[in-house]
Amino acid sequence: MPVKVPWMKGVFPALVTPFFRKTEEVDEAAYRRLIRHCLPQVNGLVTSGTTGEFNYLSRQEQQRLVEIAVEEANGKPVVAGCGAEGTAGAIALAKDAAQAGATGILVVTPYFMHPSDKGVFQHFHDIARAVDIPMILYNIPQVVDRYLPRPVVEDLADLPTVVGIKDSSGDLTYTMELLEYVGDRIDVFVGHDEVVLPALAGGVSGMILASAQVFPEVWQAVLRLAAEGNLAAARRAQMQVQKLSRIFCRHGGGVAVKAALKMMELDMGPPRRPLKDAGGALLHETRAEIQLELERLGKIASGVSAVTYPTGPLVDRFADLEITAEIIATHELRTGSGSAGDGLHQVQIDLVAGRKSGPLGDAYALQLTYPLHGREALTAILEPNLTVRPSTLILPTLPQKNLRQANMIYGPTQLGVARAIVDLLQLGLIGPDSVQNDVMVALATLHPKALDRRALYHAAYQAARGAVQQAFTQEVR
Repeated sequence: MPVKVPWMKGVFPALVTPFFRKTEEVDEAAYRRLIRHCLPQVNGLVTSGTTGEFNYLSRQEQQRLVEIAVEEANGKPVVAGCGAEGTAGAIALAKDAAQAGATGILVVTPYFMHPSDKGVFQHFHDIARAVDIPMILYNIPQVVDRYLPRPVVEDLADLPTVVGIKDSSGDLTYTMELLEYVGDRIDVFVGHDEVVLPALAGGVSGMILASAQVFPEVWQAVLRLAAEGNLAAARRAQMQVQKLSRIFCRHGGGVAVKAALKMMELDMGPPRRPLKDAGGALLHETRAEIQLELERLGKIASGVSAVTYPTGPLVDRFADLEITAEIIATHELRTGSGSAGDGLHQVQIDLVAGRKSGPLGDAYALQLTYPLHGREALTAILEPNLTVRPSTLILPTLPQKNLRQANMIYGPTQLGVARAIVDLLQLGLIGPDSVQNDVMVALATLHPKALDRRALYHAAYQAARGAVQQAFTQEVR
């Protein structure tokens, strides 16, 4: 009967493997910086796992990573990833890890060629016989394309060197089944960042996570609070990092984590080919979300200064359209302003309406013909090819510096403004004459860091509704 080992507890980062950008060789100095960065907040280290791109590393490189980790670990346990598609390769890696001083090994289910359950058992059994080092089984069906069968795990748990299993499936039903059948004999670690708290509540001993090298202190807090039974506080702690955890899990771990670490001034280089660099594998919007979440956690400084929403006389806010207060008065243009939402999702809409045959119509056409760079105007539409009436342009007041910011304007804000106009048209606030003969321009101001599309839509809707109501209920001068 195996005996649980005392070091199989707590938070272990699944370390990325740093590479030089030009040569793709392992950057040992960067690896040491990474370990020193996260070591104070973790209970151990994991080298050459999935996040570490083990399948792109040579045998010699994997052993060297273990040696460096042992040198830097200051006595904390080092678990060496020893994943291989065949038994002989895994045994060779396990022997190398033991020679390099690893505390334990992490061995994934055989992949590519799928052996029978008996073959899977024999794979781990042969490794256990070949090298006397504590072994953690590794279930990650997302990349292996099969679960490590629970009956096999149950049999393997009787081997004296099998001390635990890392479950990266994110399938809590499977995790609970492991705890039920083998939790009294070996430790179960959660390996899926999105489900840490429910797994801890179920009884797992700790976690091996890609995100534990980015915000290990948060996972230590979740671990402590869960152990204390303070689940409400533990939930709040996990929710702080839930979006980043989801991004890391959904974008292949290492690629997204390297992007985050680079933003934290820990440049780990690109992934190895054929994986793409963080700049090519992640959408601009996703990269911006990573950056904003790291800013919110205090991991990096904010790159956006405070946003000033337009103030002062409303008639003076349309200078970019070459519509002056005098023009507004002379041509009896309607103006209105509305603001809704708070924090990052405050939206202000300043609106001007008037005849399409007048100066506002000229300004409308000019914005379409010669758009302002970074502030391109767009028509208010409910869906593709369905524009609202009166014809309305939405003009951002702030430059759109990346695709994520543009998507917030040319998406939820656009739809919110359009829906507000249509609703007020149905209520009869906007008359038939205006529908046929007027155009409108809505200046939209929103925070460059806005992320919640639903919150932004509702704020844009309420702000636009307020602006239109003000414009069409005031007495035209």
